[in-house]
Amino acid sequence: MKIETKYLGEIEVSEEQVITFPHGIPGFHEFKKFVLLEIPETPPFMVLQSVEESYVAFVVVNPYVFRKDYEFNLNESAQELLEVDSETDLKIFSILSLKDPFASSTINLQAPIIINAKKKIGKQYITNSKSFSTKEPITSSAVKEG
Repeated sequence: MKIETKYLGEIEVSEEQVITFPHGIPGFHEFKKFVLLEIPETPPFMVLQSVEESYVAFVVVNPYVFRKDYEFNLNESAQELLEVDSETDLKIFSILSLKDPFASSTINLQAPIIINAKKKIGKQYITNSKSFSTKEPITSSAVKEG
């Protein structure tokens, strides 16, 4: 199917790429279907794009790229929603708030996006951890290692 995206224009995606967020994403509860798209020439950054609305898209990144010490516990209800059989099926992303200059951008480490890649189910999980905030500076995050 063809979808219109916020950052990449019109692209073709397959049904197998679609990830269902049963509860949507906080602030965008009405949108349940997303795809994860690579941004050409900008790894490790990707776009979590709504299939239903082109303007709903988030630049995401694997948080462990910036914080080697990043960790959280996934509660039982989230594990059930994500139908977790094995931790290895999970992919973790954090939403970036891009700013100009890029070095002033922030990363949301308090509410990671968790995707069961095997079953194509996703959730933005609010950790309630005081160790990380929703606006961790990306530059200082890059230097903190565990």
